[in-house]
Amino acid sequence: MSAPAWLDAQAVERLSPTGAVDALEAALRGGLDPEADPPRAAVPAAAGELLVMPSSAAEAVGVKLVSVAPANAERGLPRIQGVYVLFDADTLAPAALVDGIALTNLRTAAVSALAVRHLAAAAPRRLLVFGTGPQAWAHVVALQAEHPTLERVDARGRDADRLDAFVARCRAAGVEAHVGGDDAVEAADVVCCATTAREPLFDGARVRDDATVVAIGSHEPEAREVDERLAGRAVVVVESRASALREAGDVILAARAGALDPAALVPLAALVRGEARPPAGRPRLFKSTGMAWEDLVVAAAVHARAAA
Repeated sequence: MSAPAWLDAQAVERLSPTGAVDALEAALRGGLDPEADPPRAAVPAAAGELLVMPSSAAEAVGVKLVSVAPANAERGLPRIQGVYVLFDADTLAPAALVDGIALTNLRTAAVSALAVRHLAAAAPRRLLVFGTGPQAWAHVVALQAEHPTLERVDARGRDADRLDAFVARCRAAGVEAHVGGDDAVEAADVVCCATTAREPLFDGARVRDDATVVAIGSHEPEAREVDERLAGRAVVVVESRASALREAGDVILAARAGALDPAALVPLAALVRGEARPPAGRPRLFKSTGMAWEDLVVAAAVHARAAA
């Protein structure tokens, strides 16, 4: 048996954001059921926790192992590290090891871009990003690739130096970018929340009725980036109802406050397949917790491209 291939960050990036979005859309249109994914397992460790995310589909089987070490930032090391193990669907032999962080960055932004593809009321021109880390950048890249109409990126963050560096990075990539002002929420066609915040980042009443909000920063039931005012006004789309009601504080806390009926949650698969359509005149909120099926689909696409 040959050794599994090592697919590094460069191999992952060669798939491209649009390639990842298309792979995810094809999987959902082909009948993949996100509700069948097993729950994410969190194993406590002295320095943080280990997350175990397995998934199985007709074409492939795989598991992502991710470590979260909060104190690593003080050491100048990544807070999140990991690896993905992809297995052959027929023999269950290890087929590839994939850079877990590059994969996570690509697939998370691609899932958001897929949701925006089906939720945006019109071609977006202005993007507001909360956060300055790898996921914030991945979302800028993915949404710009998906929507060439984007003309401007506004960024908000807690650290002024990192915020300035993020804006400079956008400009170096040819994107008009600014530090977001007080009116940035009202001006945005798309708002992307990619932070470690545990409390709402802005007043949900300020979001326009034709805007789309993506919240991807948390998968904890007591943490949220958006408030119940937005969740109550918006059409709320989730990867799976079970995952959202287990892990999505943005959904759980809004439901607890009586602002959101869990039965009204729209699965992403129903949106992609055309079984559900967002009504006009309401904001659209996509709340992602990150699921194992997404890693599997994108890892399989990365492997197929590398093997071609």
